[in-house]
Amino acid sequence: MKQLIELNINGRNYEVAVNPRDLLIDVIRKKIGLTGTKKGCGEGDCGACTVLIDGKPELSCIKLAIACQGQKITTIEGLAQEDGSLHPLQQSFVDHGAVQCGFCTPGMIMSSKALLDRNPNPSPQEIKHELSGNICRCTGYKKIIEAVEAAAKVWSQEGVK
Repeated sequence: MKQLIELNINGRNYEVAVNPRDLLIDVIRKKIGLTGTKKGCGEGDCGACTVLIDGKPELSCIKLAIACQGQKITTIEGLAQEDGSLHPLQQSFVDHGAVQCGFCTPGMIMSSKALLDRNPNPSPQEIKHELSGNICRCTGYKKIIEAVEAAAKVWSQEGVK
């Protein structure tokens, strides 16, 4: 039986009809139409589906949409600047070649954003720990870590959010 719920995604409220077992990833992608968040393994192992819920990284492929009412959900699309330009963290991934096939990129960026919001000057070990739940088969992680380190410098200097 479908139920009408309201989700706040990227600062905008959406009313959607969901079944109690609908996953957040499917609602975001299929009902809202925000396809930046990727569905990888569907089991919570790869991190591609990571979104921020009240500022904390969460795996949307194992999170029920109905459980997210009253929370602030941020997807990769929600990081773009008002003028449409990339968020400094997104730009850093581009500038450092940390994007190859791009499938893991949204999850990597969302996990990195949560880290930099908590700690704008993380050590390489802290970055590795934060990204340990995200799998990338293309980059070898070195360029991803470099991108997060470079973004951290911008974060510290400019007070990015």
